Amino acid sequence: MIRDGFYEESAISVNSRAESRLYMAFKVVAIIFFVLGIGGGAMFSFQLVYNTMNNAELSTIQRVFTFVQWFGMLVILIGFGVLCWFLKNRFNISYDYTFVEDEIRITKVFNGRKRKFLTTLKADRILLIGWVGSDAYQNALRGMKGKKPARCTPNKEPAEGKEMIYIVQSTTLEKQIYILECRRQLLENIVFAAGRNKLERR
Repeated sequence: MIRDGFYEESAISVNSRAESRLYMAFKVVAIIFFVLGIGGGAMFSFQLVYNTMNNAELSTIQRVFTFVQWFGMLVILIGFGVLCWFLKNRFNISYDYTFVEDEIRITKVFNGRKRKFLTTLKADRILLIGWVGSDAYQNALRGMKGKKPARCTPNKEPAEGKEMIYIVQSTTLEKQIYILECRRQLLENIVFAAGRNKLERR
């Protein structure tokens, strides 16, 4: 087996087209709510200035009621905008795996643009490598005492030509299981770097 010193691949959602449309829909709705909120704030400010310039006689109760009414509307509009803005990041998520020498760098990608670095898996800290669903995987889960594995893939099942693998890594503080969806080539690179004795027996 020939190992590549540098190798890259991505785990992309099998429903990426539909999720991309949902991402854009939530983004557009969020912008609409933000615009409505800004417009409502501008209208309130204009009304306040207009009433002041024309010496409108309003009782204290009326002023408080008007303020609460406008402020409540702004909070609702801006709140819905913020909610939609964050919800959009649940759609069209992918993961990039970059293998460099003896480590795997994992990055989370939102809608193919915004990137967030997650972690680096170092070969000398890998305890076990195997396939999700195997007996060894179930044993590894039991050893985590209820701690959930870190899923670094948007799919529950591997796409065509890929495998769902797990990697158990230790740090100075704890052990963590990472789930990756990758092609055979990346798996072979990881095994070569960490050592064949780290690969579970099938």
